[in-house]
Amino acid sequence: MSYYVAKRLNTSFNEAIEKVTAALQEEGFGILTEIDVKETLKKKLDVDFRPYKILGACNPPFAYKALQAEDKIGTMLPCNVIVQQLEDGTVEVAAIDPIASMQAVQNPRLEEIAQEVRRRLSKVVESLN
Repeated sequence: MSYYVAKRLNTSFNEAIEKVTAALQEEGFGILTEIDVKETLKKKLDVDFRPYKILGACNPPFAYKALQAEDKIGTMLPCNVIVQQLEDGTVEVAAIDPIASMQAVQNPRLEEIAQEVRRRLSKVVESLN
C-alpha cells in the first residue's frame, strides 16, 4: 500500500500551489501551515534545493471527529500535501493517504474517518490539471 496519492502537472510551481489550494477548499480543507522547504534549507543549511512546499491541510469536522475517537491523533494532523518541482519541469502534487498512516494507530473508530478523508484528498489530487 502506498502512503500517498500523487499526480504530475504541466504547470508552473506557483500555479500548482494555487490550484491545489482551491481544490482543497472545494473539499472543505483549509491550509493551516505552509512550509517552504527550499527557502528553509537555504536559510538553515545554505544549500540549494528545488521548489518544494508542504501544505498542512485540515478539514475541521473530520479533525474534530478524529480527535474525539483518539486523543493523540493530533500527532498525525494536519494532512500534509506536497507540491514539488521535478527535474523534467513538471510539478508533482502528492497527498498523504490517511488510511496508511492511521493503520499504525489501530483504532477501528478512525477507519471511517480515514476513508472519507482519503476519498476527499484523492479527489483533490485527481481534479488537478
